[in-house]
Amino acid sequence: MVPLLYNRYFPTPAYLAMNSFALDISDQSIKYGELVPSAYGLRLGRFNKEKIPSGVVVSGRIEKSEELVKILRTIKTREDMHFIRVSLPEEQIYLFTLSLPKLSDMDLRDTIMLQLEEHIPIPALETIFDYAIISEDETSILVQVVATARTTIESYMSVFERAGLVPLSFELEAQAIARAVVPRNEMSPVMIIDLGHSRTGISIASAGHVLFTTTIDIGGESLTQMISKNFEISFDKAEEMKRSYGIDDVHPANDVFPVIVNGISVLRDELNKHYIYWKTHEDDHLKHEKINRIVLCGEGSNLSGITEYLETSMMMNVIHANPWVNISNMEVSVPEMSFEESLGYVTVLGLALGDYIYD
Repeated sequence: MVPLLYNRYFPTPAYLAMNSFALDISDQSIKYGELVPSAYGLRLGRFNKEKIPSGVVVSGRIEKSEELVKILRTIKTREDMHFIRVSLPEEQIYLFTLSLPKLSDMDLRDTIMLQLEEHIPIPALETIFDYAIISEDETSILVQVVATARTTIESYMSVFERAGLVPLSFELEAQAIARAVVPRNEMSPVMIIDLGHSRTGISIASAGHVLFTTTIDIGGESLTQMISKNFEISFDKAEEMKRSYGIDDVHPANDVFPVIVNGISVLRDELNKHYIYWKTHEDDHLKHEKINRIVLCGEGSNLSGITEYLETSMMMNVIHANPWVNISNMEVSVPEMSFEESLGYVTVLGLALGDYIYD
């Protein structure tokens, strides 16, 4: 899985790559962190979260650049931050695969560019893209293409430049998450569910590549709002009830169970729809192997009972992600972050791993 920009033609010098922060910018917050080498391998360095006022970033689009610059300057000063790796929001990214004749690297890029407009609704000259090789034989090559509008990159670049930060790479959020939560030696397809504050990312990763990704407008906040409306209580009280009971139907006092299940069932239906599509629709050039497990991450995945509910309704193995599986041995190095909190930092951790595993 490669970043969208820079590394292919401008590889990061090692002395810079070892000194960068990972930034996960959402509509609600900026999460950031770093991984640093130690005697026991990689360990978590500095990390934190900064809230973003409503309307500054909307569905990944920067709407109020000056406010975002001020927030980034505050973080830069506090952490002495210079070089960064950044995730790009799913809503602004296009991902697809192409089977092409075997060509030189430069000819391959030109060929992909000529075919961009067949797959994305943006003129090719207004697009920035990168690709990764999935497989190849003597005559053909299968590539994964990640593309976004040039204006999207330029808006982020402008903000970072004014904040005094230097991006080393931009990367699809789902790619960073997969790098963090899927063991490096795992080749079988895995469905990854990133249950966030206001949305949920659904992706399928196989053999180190994200082959499918989509976003739905269901998140932890929407579940809390359902409880608040149903019981006519404040948002904060509803959040407290959600965290206390979740969807544990065994608890005798769990009055919120049917309310939350109504919301989670919508998520389940979306997961099932994409699972069936993956199972029944195969491209001529890409075989869809069976998905045998679902990995949950994101702040909203801490909901009590969610893995059991999805496992029963989806009839497959559902587990919480291990955000440290490719970073450190928990038996010899315990991160200074709770497991529950780490589920909300998987994008940051995956981006930070880019300092150490990019070619």
